[in-house]
Amino acid sequence: MASIEQRTGIESGGPRLVPLQSLPTSGARAVEVFANDEGLFLGVPQLARDVAGEPPYMNGGDSDIDALIYRWQDGRFVEHETLPLPGGEDIEYFEIGARHFMATAGIRTGKGPYSLDCESIVYERIERKWVALQRFATFAAKQWHAFSFDGRHFLALAQGVTVDGVEPNHPRQSLIVEWDGERFMPFQTLEGLWGYNFAFTSYGGEHYLAYADHVSGSPIYRWNGVRFDTMQTLAENGGRAFRFFEANGTLWMVHANLLAHTTLYRFDGRKFVATQALGDAGGRELCLIDGANGRYLVRVCFITGTPKAPVVVPQSQLFEWRGDCFELVDSFATSAATDASSFVVDGERYLVISNSLSEDIRFRTDSMLYRFDG
Repeated sequence: MASIEQRTGIESGGPRLVPLQSLPTSGARAVEVFANDEGLFLGVPQLARDVAGEPPYMNGGDSDIDALIYRWQDGRFVEHETLPLPGGEDIEYFEIGARHFMATAGIRTGKGPYSLDCESIVYERIERKWVALQRFATFAAKQWHAFSFDGRHFLALAQGVTVDGVEPNHPRQSLIVEWDGERFMPFQTLEGLWGYNFAFTSYGGEHYLAYADHVSGSPIYRWNGVRFDTMQTLAENGGRAFRFFEANGTLWMVHANLLAHTTLYRFDGRKFVATQALGDAGGRELCLIDGANGRYLVRVCFITGTPKAPVVVPQSQLFEWRGDCFELVDSFATSAATDASSFVVDGERYLVISNSLSEDIRFRTDSMLYRFDG
């Protein structure tokens, strides 16, 4: 497996990411940019807020906190509304026909002791309000992922942890549910004990779903016409995120592993074959950007070490697709970053990054909005 040239700093020609706005967030775990007939919005789930006098601990704090929803106005985000989301991990906006939905996932409730048995809620936008449509009993929920094909609409939920002394009362396995016209109904239960993330793609008439798991290996499923079957499993701990894209007449996949490097894979028609290592340990999320001058990959870097002794990774990375590999073109300051989302307004491209911890392991850390000049 080839390795890339690990350059840091900025290539000649000026920075591609220009900071525009700091967003006051606390333990931000994701950034979801979405648009509807009301405008352009940014949703930010937050894990916790700091508790005065409490020693720093990335799994401490007060998790009974709201998600923030900002609205785009005059070239910046302004506070718009909040949504109750204790231990917030994810917001997923999606549409089915003319109906607008938002699925939320939280990992825990409480201020210590905490409960990982939570309620993850799917909301519908009705008369400019988010109204709870359906509630799911979940255990350490991390992410919803909405995807559709052949006129069918699915939600996949990544959840679960393995922690000594913690026994779930709610279902712990990750799962897929399907829309029946009014509600999401159980469709398929997945193996895995510590789910984090999903990615879906259709290619060559086939449908693929990748599932990142921290302790059980990360499988790539292929649709068999009835359900998703395991096609291939990346037998490694630390799975965090996947992204698919097409280039040079083939399908590619990027996999972020918190405990090791991020890896680029090429699909050979039967399986995904590792072709390139990107960066070191600490990668948590991925964002693909089709810019004015090419394709880019943002590798969002979180922590190394352990939850009890974390080391905040102070930089994330920007790669550019050149030929049949990615080349590092920029590193930029982040602080235990957790997610990235790109969007375009009036011909200008932007990137928003969620930062979750300060260097001294405090939750109160600004997330950032950038202009992207790629």
